[in-house]
Amino acid sequence: MYAGDIIDRLSTTDFATREGTLYPLLSKMRRDGLLDHEWHESAAGPPRKYYRLTPSGRALLAHFREYWTAMSQLIERLGTQP
Repeated sequence: MYAGDIIDRLSTTDFATREGTLYPLLSKMRRDGLLDHEWHESAAGPPRKYYRLTPSGRALLAHFREYWTAMSQLIERLGTQP
């Protein structure tokens, strides 16, 4: 995904962010082996860098989703107890 597309998608959520926040995060994720990137020519200007999750990134995302589900269930249970 192109970084500009990520910013656009986040802009309609509570996680809206700016380039100055996103690019350092993408760089760190790349250094940590969670993302890879490739350049694609663009009809609208200079080439664009597109990011994708590596196998390690996909594994971490799957782990996070499991953790999020468990935490959500715990919060739900705690919220319904007297």
